[in-house]
Amino acid sequence: MTAIAFHVNAPDKVAYACRLLRKATSTGRRVLVTGEPSDLERLDVSLWTFSALEFVPHCRSDAPGAVIRRSPIVLATPGVQNAAGAEVLVHLGGPMADVPDEADRVIEVVGQGEQERADARVRWKQYSAMGYTLSHHDVSAVRPPHG
Repeated sequence: MTAIAFHVNAPDKVAYACRLLRKATSTGRRVLVTGEPSDLERLDVSLWTFSALEFVPHCRSDAPGAVIRRSPIVLATPGVQNAAGAEVLVHLGGPMADVPDEADRVIEVVGQGEQERADARVRWKQYSAMGYTLSHHDVSAVRPPHG
């Protein structure tokens, strides 16, 4: 069954997500990233610029099918399931995302705002009621990625 990990207290959700996605692509995993449009826009820009020496390949869910099939990371608003074979779902907030059938792992990235934490508690209860295995990780002390 899919494991759900809540990574809470991220000082900068987008920087933290860049680090997660860099690691995921280095291991060959396919990732679907869902979240609010503003967070996805910031993430899209950051994936191009957060490291001067590397590129983290990605596309948006409205890209042509051939591009999506070749991209290890697809950025999508919740409800859009257009990531062929996503093994990992990274959720940056907003409405609870549908877990792709292929996903063996979901990472909920939660910032430090009180509303974000309250929303994450609701999602925790929803996942728990659905029978998922849940874990909690405080990432407030994790260093930001280096460029």
